Amino acid sequence: MSLPVPPTLSPSKISAFKQCPLAFRFSVIDRLPEPPSAAASKGTLVHRALELLMLRPPTDRTLTAALADLDRARVELAGHPEFAGLNLTEAELDAFHADAARIVGRYFELEDPARVRVVGLELMLTVPVGGLTLRGIIDRLELDADGELVVTDYKTGGSPRRGYEAARLGGVHFYSLLCERLLGRRPGRIQLMYLSSRPEVISTTPSAQSVTGTERLALALYDAVERACAREDFRPSPGRLCDFCSFRACCPAWGGDPALATVSLGAAG
Repeated sequence: MSLPVPPTLSPSKISAFKQCPLAFRFSVIDRLPEPPSAAASKGTLVHRALELLMLRPPTDRTLTAALADLDRARVELAGHPEFAGLNLTEAELDAFHADAARIVGRYFELEDPARVRVVGLELMLTVPVGGLTLRGIIDRLELDADGELVVTDYKTGGSPRRGYEAARLGGVHFYSLLCERLLGRRPGRIQLMYLSSRPEVISTTPSAQSVTGTERLALALYDAVERACAREDFRPSPGRLCDFCSFRACCPAWGGDPALATVSLGAAG
């Protein structure tokens, strides 16, 4: 019996399947629960604080305001399972929020938020392509000085090593495809804004070729997902990310049994 094929693809799903098809199956198809991650939760907190900052009038977008917005985001999200389930000690929680404040502060090293002309924040775009639906959430869509669209994606993880920057741009290329198909305009620039210990912006100009290539890649990957579902054949791809995988105990690459995943992890959720 074949497995159900997911009806949509997003940048995160594409990345998950490319990194490890078996983990993709556990997460996307079987929908097995995963414990909250402090790094991911911190990213959510910072994203919300920057969203609140951009909702302010341009002249009010100061560091003081951003830290106040971080406090507001902290209160808003305190009861969310992503945060309540972290089980941090008081000292760990203090360090968590202090680091979030440092990340927000680093944002101001990269740009003056008063100059940002916001078009949309946390903008959900959904586009049908053939029998597939592509969708994604753009952190920030804005207009530059020439009136061109700019897609900005905040990143709170580590910056890529030198020479690997282009490999990280796949997600924002995906967003340029969504903008062109849905809004009728290809962005003039797409950029990743890294807010880690080495703040930097990685940007590029999408082209007709890059948009077409992104669409072809998404369709080819979806074909691979369909074949894997039809054959129930999702194989592990061992690598350095295994140390952070919630499904490692059920992975055959580490001596686990995938057949037990829905029982053990499903019960845990």
